[in-house]
Amino acid sequence: MSILAWIVLGLIAGFIGSKIVNKSGEGIVMDIVLGIVGALLGGWLFERFGQAGVTGLNLYSLLVAVVGAVVLLVVYHMVRRAA
Repeated sequence: MSILAWIVLGLIAGFIGSKIVNKSGEGIVMDIVLGIVGALLGGWLFERFGQAGVTGLNLYSLLVAVVGAVVLLVVYHMVRRAA
């Protein structure tokens, strides 16, 4: 996947994930970072459960990235509240 595809996937997934968890976006740069890291985390999690990770710029990869972004945000908020 090209760098531009990762950025587009990251922006969309990060925005959706932050809307699910925070009810607001994190800003364009943070949404991109959140989405890309979420895609990596989601891909790793999906592969651990026997499914394919991120396969390209498609709806399945968007789902994987959104799941990863949501998991990342939930863990981040849990750690932040505990500290």
